[in-house]
This record gives sequence, C-alpha cells and structure tokens, in this order.
Amino acid sequence: GFAWSGHGHVGRKAEWPTWTPPAEMVRRDPNAAPWAGGMPGGTNNPLGARAMYIYNQSGADTLYRIHGTNDPPSIGHAVSSGCIRLIDQDVIDLYGRVPVGTRVLVV
Repeated sequence: GFAWSGHGHVGRKAEWPTWTPPAEMVRRDPNAAPWAGGMPGGTNNPLGARAMYIYNQSGADTLYRIHGTNDPPSIGHAVSSGCIRLIDQDVIDLYGRVPVGTRVLVV
C-alpha cells in the first residue's frame, strides 16, 4: 500500500479486528468517514479475519497492518493506507505461526 517500506515488529495481533481508518484516509475517502470511530470485526470489515499490527523500534504503532481482506483483487496493489493484504485463509495461517515480537521487513 502506497509503496511503504521499512522494518518494525508485530506489536499485537487481533482476530476479527475492529477497523478504524486513519484520519488522512477519512479526509480523502468519503466511504471511510462513517467508520472514523471504528467498524466492528466481521466479514464486511476491510481488515478481514486477522490482523497483525506493525510497531516501530520505539514501540509505537506505525498504523500499518498485515491483514486479511474482503476484496481479494486488491491484493498486491497500492490501494490501502500502507497495509499488507492477504487472503483470509493465508492471514489466518500466518497469524497462527507468527508470535508478537516477530520482525517485519517490507522492501
């Protein structure tokens, strides 16, 4: 998404996570505005079945995620606010194998 690259670590994980669009997304995308306070997890949620939250070396949330998606054709395209999208079955598998603290490198 948006050609972000860098490194951090998985700071937390969530099953059927709440999606809260970043303020800049709310400003540029009127479809995101109704969810500025958060969209509950579920099949219509853009984060899909699982999310892994990328934190920086200082322990701060980068706002970037590795997550599932309800829009598989969007995978591999710079369409989100920097998140890494996977199909739900793949993110569920990865979620089960990746502990909090795992290093993340995006090139």
